[in-house]
Amino acid sequence: MGRGSGKWHSARGADMASAKKAKRTSNARANTATTHSAQTTASSARQSAVPAAAAGARSLTVVGMGASAGGLEAFEQFFKQMPGDRGMAFVIVQHLDPTRTSLMPELLQRLTAMKVVQAKNRTRAQPNCVYLIPPDKDMVIANGALRLIPPVMSHGVHLPIDVFFRSLAEDQRERAIGIILSGNGTDGTLGVKAIKGELGMVMVQDVNSAKYNGMPSSAIDTGLVDYVLTPDKMPAQLVNYVRRSTTGSGTRAASMVGRAPDALHKIFQILRTQTGHDFSLYKRNTICRRIERRMHVHQIEDASTYLRFLQQNPQEAGALFKELLIGVTNFFRDPEAFKALGRKWLPKLLAAKPRESTVRVWIPGCSTGEEVYSTAIVLRECLDQLKGGYQAQIFGTDIDERAIETARLGIYPGNIAADVSAQRLKRFFFKDGDGYRIRKEIREMVIFAPQNIIKDPPFVKLDLLCCRNLLIYLDPGLQKKLFPLFHYALKPGGLLFLGSSESIGGFQDYFAALDKKWKIYRRKETVVTAPALADLPPLAAARTTGNVAAAETKKGGPGALADLVTRLLLSEYSPASVVVNEKGDILYVHGRTGKYLEPAAGQANLNVVEMAREGLKFELSAAIRKAHSQDKDVRLTGLRVQANGRSQVLNLTVKRLQQPENLRGLLLVVFEETEPTQPVKATKARRATRGQPRHRAAELEKELQYTKEHLQTTIEELETSNEELKSTNEELQSTNEELQSTNEELETSKEEMHSLNEELVTVNTELQSKVEQLTQAQGDMKNLLDSTRIATIFLDNNLCVKRFTAEANRVTNLIPSDVGRPIGHIVSNLKHETLLQDVEQVLDTLVFKEVKVQSRDGRWFLMRIMPYRTIENVIDGVVITFVDIDDFQQQILTVEHAHRTRAVAEALYQFATGVAQTAREPLLVLDAELRVIAASGSFYETFRIDDSAVEGFLIYELNAGAWSIPRLRELLENIIPKNSHFEDFEVEYDFSGLGRKRLLLSARRISYDI
Repeated sequence: MGRGSGKWHSARGADMASAKKAKRTSNARANTATTHSAQTTASSARQSAVPAAAAGARSLTVVGMGASAGGLEAFEQFFKQMPGDRGMAFVIVQHLDPTRTSLMPELLQRLTAMKVVQAKNRTRAQPNCVYLIPPDKDMVIANGALRLIPPVMSHGVHLPIDVFFRSLAEDQRERAIGIILSGNGTDGTLGVKAIKGELGMVMVQDVNSAKYNGMPSSAIDTGLVDYVLTPDKMPAQLVNYVRRSTTGSGTRAASMVGRAPDALHKIFQILRTQTGHDFSLYKRNTICRRIERRMHVHQIEDASTYLRFLQQNPQEAGALFKELLIGVTNFFRDPEAFKALGRKWLPKLLAAKPRESTVRVWIPGCSTGEEVYSTAIVLRECLDQLKGGYQAQIFGTDIDERAIETARLGIYPGNIAADVSAQRLKRFFFKDGDGYRIRKEIREMVIFAPQNIIKDPPFVKLDLLCCRNLLIYLDPGLQKKLFPLFHYALKPGGLLFLGSSESIGGFQDYFAALDKKWKIYRRKETVVTAPALADLPPLAAARTTGNVAAAETKKGGPGALADLVTRLLLSEYSPASVVVNEKGDILYVHGRTGKYLEPAAGQANLNVVEMAREGLKFELSAAIRKAHSQDKDVRLTGLRVQANGRSQVLNLTVKRLQQPENLRGLLLVVFEETEPTQPVKATKARRATRGQPRHRAAELEKELQYTKEHLQTTIEELETSNEELKSTNEELQSTNEELQSTNEELETSKEEMHSLNEELVTVNTELQSKVEQLTQAQGDMKNLLDSTRIATIFLDNNLCVKRFTAEANRVTNLIPSDVGRPIGHIVSNLKHETLLQDVEQVLDTLVFKEVKVQSRDGRWFLMRIMPYRTIENVIDGVVITFVDIDDFQQQILTVEHAHRTRAVAEALYQFATGVAQTAREPLLVLDAELRVIAASGSFYETFRIDDSAVEGFLIYELNAGAWSIPRLRELLENIIPKNSHFEDFEVEYDFSGLGRKRLLLSARRISYDI
């Protein structure tokens, strides 16, 4: 069958005292930072709110939006396309740094005409507003009011989106809308299940458009998502969906079917044909609401049109089937119920079983297996404590085969840590990627199988049957058929575990309540009547009606009852007798009882008092009542019973059974026929005159005695009820006084809150003004720093980057995400290896430092490192500035080079002069351009030339061009570039005024470093 929705069952009709107690409990749980605290806070807030507020809250559409990494970009795309006048309220839940103030309100306000604010505690959601979760807080919604609670941490995992979506589902129910955008992890998945469990709507960002697709992928994998769209296409679909939705979905759905009377029946036929499952026994209102959900998705207005759409699109039948089987479940749902089962009732059940025996458990409608594994974990803990060598066999069944496959894998997302304690998570699970996998010792206890509880045979000989949050979706008529089935499947003394919103109804004869709060019942030893068994699944009914004794073992089912009763009667009694319960319902008949009992007129009834013949009814009723109330055997003798026009005398014995254990509490009624002590020998006249009045008087006396006893019993019950009512009245009076006191406290608190609110408004105005001033000052400072084109880096006391200007990228490879990183981890573009040491020195000595540094591309900067002083003159880090001095430095280098060149030239001249003066032969010292730097005295004497015509002249210009010899020119010009030399080059030339001379010339390059 279908599975239960993940509802938080809250007592909406509870009195104010219960609401107050629930509220105190929720506040205490919130302080301990548990996930269930968030749920209880939202639930208790709803209980204590006035109905008018609740009605107003339901008239507003609240859209929850969850995102993590990459969410800002998705939000921007969404709100750029979202109109600001559609009357919806948006609540944004993100993963925020708890130590930093979020700038999201300012960033989003630029993109939408709606009012964007950071949520405050008890802020009531208003239309056309956007509320953002503040840092270091979790948020829930109750009756349209946003509540801020301490962060809920489950084993180090923070899941604020799941916390809010769960409260949104409970508060808005079918009007709840959830949107999952970009982010890592699985936060929001449990919230999606909760929203779908209340027939809400879910949108998820397309994974291809998400910057980080962890959260969208996890939500889509649930199979519960209505729309998968890019953020810019979501607004149009959202507006269209809300426009088509109305508050009274159940009523509108019913009227929708009323306009097309055959539509629903034909839809059932299509589903039965394509899926093999019949949903006609589901609650009609639930079916109509979920069909309407599919109509909303496809924007269809009436049932007839949807029926045609269903006939033309076979894949829609599968989608509708999934809609009807939304498996919203989680681990240890109603944890207190599992605690009661594991600590009290399971140990008692196991203690009564022989050691080394097998414990059999069945969980129908198990969905994806969370509840099965929860039960298995609780059972394993009990078995480990008892150490009796017990074996466990647990059956989990469901009609959804895909859910069964998921359950068989036993892999669940990481956010199950919100529902599973750290100890159980460590012991029964292990990490598998980003999620958790159930351990082998638990997995081997469980068998999963597809099964339809309506038409398939049940599992039998069960010690525990868990059917939680399944019956609430079934028609009452089907529920009446299932309880006899559950009774049949359980062993004597077996436990039935229902959901907190379910009960056994009128089947108190089948089950005894052990824990009324958490709906734990024990199987009574009642024989299931033929009408009850007639509607069981075929195999089960056949085994029950065909051969009961052969179908069951000696310890289970009606066959065991018959065997035990027969053996008891054979050992103690032989007369005709019946076994009845305290109400007189016949459970077993032995011998011929037709002389004493006959079927009553009207509807078939197996009550022994109603079937008693004339003269036996009053005595039999009194005897049964006395034996049950006084717990002792009752024997009546000489009773005269009329049967078939004859009178017979019998002795009646009513015995309360104590042994065996399985029959304890039942009553054995024995009929012993005897002969009358004095035979009646009266004539017809005497019977007419005396016998009939006496007989009538005797009957009246018996009836009067029966009436007195019945009246006395009624009086005693009434007195007991009066005492209970008095006690209840006293409790109510005490509660009323407490409520009056609480009301006075609330009035006082209201006045204080009003005063505090005014103060907060004033402070908020001042802070808002300061924020505006700071924003303006920040803008001015940014423009100032950018206009100076000075690279500036601000570091904190730990030498981590606090902020930097855009020019800083010229000297370091800083990007916005480097804020918070140590400066030593940043790659520098400087040819300065001691930057970190210089910064540490300045921070230690508080003495500024200034040094010229060069970047790797050759530019020069003047680096200044100074301590950062706050307004309070507190050292809070350092400031590093880099002033571009490349042009100035190049000018300095140019001047230095010129000075150096001049000095080199002067040194070269002195060197050449010294060499020339030392040589005794004619010698010339030339520069790179072959100009004469110096000449020896012998040169001047030999060639009779003045020094004014030598120094500074080209060698080819000396002696009126006498040295301009082509071969000599070639040799000289190769000396400099090729670093060559020559020796004894012979030259003959007629020198003016000297005559013809024959010369041997030698030349060599002189190398020197500048």
